[in-house]
Amino acid sequence: MSLITFVKESYIEFKDKVEWPKWPELQSSTVVVSIGTVLLALFTFGVDSLFSVTIKNIFGVLINIFN
Repeated sequence: MSLITFVKESYIEFKDKVEWPKWPELQSSTVVVSIGTVLLALFTFGVDSLFSVTIKNIFGVLINIFN
């Protein structure tokens, strides 16, 4: 299959065979993804902060033990 044939067939498939989402469906999906992304970012920030404090405390205790 040549590149030109591939491009033509891909165009036809995208134009005629793919069912693209309607605008309201696309908007609601975008809202869901945005909220999920913010929640995941907040969770990651929380876990990172907790680990950071825990590691600092562990090193602080170890430094006090060996000094």
